[in-house]
Amino acid sequence: MNISWKAPEHMHTEKTSDWFWMVGIVSATLAVISVLLGNILFAILILVGVFTLTLYSIKKPQVVHIELLPTGIKIHDLVYLYTNLESFWIEEHELAPRILLKTTKKIAPYVTVLLGDANPDEVRDELLVHLPEIKHSEPFLE
Repeated sequence: MNISWKAPEHMHTEKTSDWFWMVGIVSATLAVISVLLGNILFAILILVGVFTLTLYSIKKPQVVHIELLPTGIKIHDLVYLYTNLESFWIEEHELAPRILLKTTKKIAPYVTVLLGDANPDEVRDELLVHLPEIKHSEPFLE
């Protein structure tokens, strides 16, 4: 049975002008200190990093199509094969219900998939056919 739904690719929190001011002041201060200490390359790295962070923070998430296939989980154009997944956990009691998938990768082993309007019980039943359900916590840096 194929289950599919649409959901944002990640949770988006609107940033206030205070957030942008704080990031700007802290990064400008660090860049100035870096220049005063003779490390211009680090100052440039700080400014490029803050520019990238600012662009990413104002970008709205794309709505992606998610589908549970017989061979894996398809998220937009990417398929996570069940053979490359160790387990899953469905977190229903948060602001945005989501699936936490543990992959076999050593670096970035977790994938978070928002459930959108999908029925968590139907998704759980389908995933249990292929993977064990083990409680996971969402990684801090995700």
